[in-house]
Amino acid sequence: MEHTWRWFGPKDPIGLGEIRQAGATGIVTALHEIPIGEIWSRAAILERKQQIEAAGLTWSVVESVPVHEAIKQGLPEAERYLDNFRHTLANLGDCGIDVVCYNFMPVLDWTRTDLAWPLPAGGTALRFDHTAFAAFDLYLLARPGAEADYASAERDAARAYLDQLDAAARQRLIETIIAGLPGAEAHYTLEDFRHALAAYRDIDAERLRVNLATFLRAVVPAAEAAGIRLAIHPDDPPRPLLGLPRVVSTAADAAYVLDSAPSPANGLTFCTGSYGVRADNDLVAMVERFAPRIHFVHLRATRREADASSFHEAGHLEGDVDMVGVIAALVRETRRRQRDGGARLPLRPDHGHHLLDDLQRDTRPGYPLIGRLKGLAELRGVEAAVNALLR
Repeated sequence: MEHTWRWFGPKDPIGLGEIRQAGATGIVTALHEIPIGEIWSRAAILERKQQIEAAGLTWSVVESVPVHEAIKQGLPEAERYLDNFRHTLANLGDCGIDVVCYNFMPVLDWTRTDLAWPLPAGGTALRFDHTAFAAFDLYLLARPGAEADYASAERDAARAYLDQLDAAARQRLIETIIAGLPGAEAHYTLEDFRHALAAYRDIDAERLRVNLATFLRAVVPAAEAAGIRLAIHPDDPPRPLLGLPRVVSTAADAAYVLDSAPSPANGLTFCTGSYGVRADNDLVAMVERFAPRIHFVHLRATRREADASSFHEAGHLEGDVDMVGVIAALVRETRRRQRDGGARLPLRPDHGHHLLDDLQRDTRPGYPLIGRLKGLAELRGVEAAVNALLR
């Protein structure tokens, strides 16, 4: 498989030279400075691509071309943003980039309540605490109708949790949850966030699913023409939040995505951490089922906690993910592609722990240097072992 690394562009404190030393050959990045829904010009794409290639690396995957909320909501003005999305795909294809990751999560990208949860052996991890999230939803956001989403005991626990937070901790919780897209320039205020949620008041899972299918039918032909493979990222966490529907959380959801626009250009980003939060997702079986339509892989392991709704980012070979089984299935698919002339399969280590010097370095939460280097080394070791056993 192709070993890649997420890089947030020239403002990323982790440099391209360091990434090359970490063992990656491909870069996963985006033009984060361009407003969501606007066209990525050929000139801007080529400038970034040339910067990456000058460092001896390849721009392997775009992560992400964001989908405008008007498309997710099925609004009349969505057509303009669909045109822009198609135009961006054409420009990327012209510049030789052939894999585009995106997601269809309403309002928020991945969501956590703690960006630096202390680990027993030192270091920190990302964590989603269900009680802390309920405290935000019920009492800080004060979302209308939120009470119906929580049992009485959960509401009591959330109130008790909130009562022990001082003003600074409450503000930190708010900012952590509504941070927005990783790498994005813009972020929500609490009032902006309330307005964004209100726009989905009449959109349930079925309607969002229809809007996703409409989006796919509109853009997959453009991806085909551009020589691009689209790869949808699953929901994170893979369940409804804040009254918002989520429709890419299970194997059945993935099958719906692929069936909505049957084409090799319409595929999946297989994120083991996102799908792995749900105990009812059999990740090895999912890889085997969807293998030909997996265009990009995020390898990370999550650990479900005692309440079954909370989880944290575990080490890459720890947690609830059968990482060896997943990598073995991916290696088999890679070998099939090599035999049959199929497309490359890029993977990247995702959401590493902040370890050692990472703790003094100002990097994005979940995207440290040493923690991801450790994860990539572990994953490469498993891949090498599986390949040796399959000789």
